[in-house]
Amino acid sequence: MGIHIAVVGNGRIGRPTAYSILNAGLMDELSLVDIKPGLSWAFGEELKHVVSSLKNDVKIYTFEKDEEVSNADIIVVCPGKPRTPGVVMDRRDLAVMNAATINYVAQVMPNNNPSAKWIIISNPVDAMATLFKKVSKADFVISTGDCPDTLRFRTKLSMDLKIPVSKIEGFIGGEHGSAAYPLWSTTKIEGKKIEDYLQATGKKINKNEIIDYVRGVSKKLVDIIGATEYGPVAGFRDIIRAIVQDKKEMISIANSIKFKEIPEPVNVSIPTIVGKNIEKNIWEKLTEEEKQNIKTAAKAIYENYKLARDSIQ
Repeated sequence: MGIHIAVVGNGRIGRPTAYSILNAGLMDELSLVDIKPGLSWAFGEELKHVVSSLKNDVKIYTFEKDEEVSNADIIVVCPGKPRTPGVVMDRRDLAVMNAATINYVAQVMPNNNPSAKWIIISNPVDAMATLFKKVSKADFVISTGDCPDTLRFRTKLSMDLKIPVSKIEGFIGGEHGSAAYPLWSTTKIEGKKIEDYLQATGKKINKNEIIDYVRGVSKKLVDIIGATEYGPVAGFRDIIRAIVQDKKEMISIANSIKFKEIPEPVNVSIPTIVGKNIEKNIWEKLTEEEKQNIKTAAKAIYENYKLARDSIQ
């Protein structure tokens, strides 16, 4: 049996996501679904032309109702309202706006896709994943979490230190949003711990500027070009590829975790080994400060989840 991936929501994030994973050769069947009349068909026709170029014979199906998708192995959930360009707006402001959509998908799609692994992209992504898991009761529900923030973190370090990004390791943890935190204990430059590298080279970094970049660069991009697309989608492709190919790769995704200080489990980002199953995270290797920051993020995600949950009840 081949791999069947479905992309729900074919807007400004769903389309580049589907295109990216198609080009990466990650599926044998691709289902596209969007409630806008004709949108998934039109996009599907374009992707069929891409398949003609790639010569990899992927079967493409298009739908206008979520419940028509069946027997998918991985379902990428993208629908919802994005942040508005030019408006001071946090991802958290979208919680109530997008709760009804995520709730609907979580109600109508699992029955026809009982073995699906669910990857939530709709913002605020961690709260929406928490809501989706609560409603759907599915086992494998992750959000893309701080995977995009990690790419931004490494990019900023590369620019500030003037070295290739390929020589940089390190992760962001917590919330995909204003409670995203650099996990400095995971950060290595040219294989050295960042403190050792800075001491050896005499270089300096401004940690506050790096945090501001990670948390704020996407809003600047949204204001100028209307959305962030290709940067985040590269991370989404990495997650999907890790699952499909069982790569057991360390990625900062948001899995469901229960903290004693929070009444319910929430999807919060901790660097985690990702393959066909979600495996061990690095919680025990983090510093106490980093653990506290992730708990702070988890509390913020829970409050956002509660807003979303209460709005649909």
